[in-house]
Amino acid sequence: MRQAGRSLPEYRAVREHADILRICREPELAAEVTLQPVRRLGVDAAILFSDITVPLVAMGVDIKIVPGTGPVLERPIRSMADLERIGQFEPNTHAPFVADAVRLAVAELEVPLIGFAGGPFTLASYLIEGGPSKTHTLTRKLMYCEPELWEQLLSRLADIATASLRAQVDAGAQAVQVFESWAGVLSVDSYRRFVLPAAARIFAGVADLGVPRIHFGVGTGELLELMAEAGADVVGVDWRVPLDRARARLGAQTAVQGNLDPVACLAPWEVLSEHVDAVLERGGGRGHIFNLGHGVLPETSPDMLKRIVERVHQRSSTAQTTSPTGGAD
Repeated sequence: MRQAGRSLPEYRAVREHADILRICREPELAAEVTLQPVRRLGVDAAILFSDITVPLVAMGVDIKIVPGTGPVLERPIRSMADLERIGQFEPNTHAPFVADAVRLAVAELEVPLIGFAGGPFTLASYLIEGGPSKTHTLTRKLMYCEPELWEQLLSRLADIATASLRAQVDAGAQAVQVFESWAGVLSVDSYRRFVLPAAARIFAGVADLGVPRIHFGVGTGELLELMAEAGADVVGVDWRVPLDRARARLGAQTAVQGNLDPVACLAPWEVLSEHVDAVLERGGGRGHIFNLGHGVLPETSPDMLKRIVERVHQRSSTAQTTSPTGGAD
């Protein structure tokens, strides 16, 4: 969760001379930033440094990433005519630098690399609102009032995500994650009707690749079963839902990822370690990927993150030696 992010001094050093989109467009920089947390923290997988808007930007959509704000559009998508600006994404034509970055990173890594794409609702919200939103009012209004436009927009975004993920796996990514960050604003019925078909389209579109598929959201506790129904092998659980309850709802066939509160990383180690242990206990061993429930906060100490990794490794090693099934976190 934002492994190569604002908490790492080596990342901040790169950002002094390159903005996010420049890093994404230059494979050597993207690969270097991808590798940084693996070197420093010893995590068990890397996630490609990129941005969910990269395919859209590469196709010419007028998105700018404003520091401290996020993706911003001067001309939001709010009509059928606007939709014509969202074409078909060809990874090798529009954004070959993404696959190049994957290949460079994989060549250096001794752990798996996770590729990712933006979820259809989250990308649609940025496109419709014109930037980040706390309420997603314009997005939900269009969803309810212009269902045909909404369906076409989400279908196009699903196809873009699918093409991007397939290209990343072809280049060497060993798992994929769909970041549906803002879907938690929706009710169960709204998600099922307006988002689930597009999400299922993405996961079905990469099913033949044989890599684990992760579905992540924030505030999506009421949507966990539907996020699994979309076709995910692993469902992200933020810090609001205890992992044992999430696992009971999802069933044994679906693994879980999470769910440490990012703010706990700002606490003294004696407090933080209790939170880490609680997550591991509730996760129950096999079928749990330990992670934060959302992104690393910029004020987080890298030393604390490293201690978390070491604690999880220590606990996992103990579980493997004591469990008759060899279960590991």
